[in-house]
Amino acid sequence: MKTKTTKIFYWIATIWLSLGMASTGIVQVLQLKEEVAMFTHLGYPIYLLTILGVWKILGVISVLIPKFPVVKEWAYAGFFFAMSGAIFSHLAAGDGAKEYFGPTLLLVLTVVSWYFRPADRKTVTVN
Repeated sequence: MKTKTTKIFYWIATIWLSLGMASTGIVQVLQLKEEVAMFTHLGYPIYLLTILGVWKILGVISVLIPKFPVVKEWAYAGFFFAMSGAIFSHLAAGDGAKEYFGPTLLLVLTVVSWYFRPADRKTVTVN
């Protein structure tokens, strides 16, 4: 694939991923009642909202800023674990397709952004 096409895929996925993670992170930090209700429904303690929200916001910052490829790898891994965990949590709770959509979209965007990231954002450069 051409470098220009790769960059376009990377930036589209990364911008949408960042918007999704930042917005859900803010909602979690603010502990909006809908989010509290969802966490209660899933059986998680409410204090986990703050932890996940702060980690998401820090992850977005680390993915967007230049340099620090190891930190970016951790952020992508965290996004992957959080979103796959959300999908399985909704499955375990017997939720419908509506609840799977957001985490599944963010999981796909995480993988696409990670896969198409530029060489200077990788921990190992392969020639």
